[in-house]
Amino acid sequence: VQLQASGGGLVQPGGSLRLSCVASGRTNNINNIGWYRQAPGKQRELVADIYSGGSTNYADSVKGRFTISRDNAKNTVYLQMNDLRPEDTAVYYCCADDYTTDYDYWGQGTQVTVSS
Repeated sequence: VQLQASGGGLVQPGGSLRLSCVASGRTNNINNIGWYRQAPGKQRELVADIYSGGSTNYADSVKGRFTISRDNAKNTVYLQMNDLRPEDTAVYYCCADDYTTDYDYWGQGTQVTVSS
């Protein structure tokens, strides 16, 4: 499984970005895909994830501002980020879990910078 993340960039506080994560390869065993982020000097943390059935989880810090969704036909997971804050600045990674092996596949990361 290969994951290609895109959509990061520089945005002012209060702005929006949409991240995309495209999965390719043997994706049939992928059940859960999540977005994680890692800011300088901090541990990587879960931002949001979504299961193949559509159920979602969000970090408390992004609830009401971020929305995760998936297009199974396109093997793509999106993270719509609204009302961005400087503390959202981080490298964002997508991660796919293979439920048959419990192995996690990681994308290359995309930088999100929120600054005026």
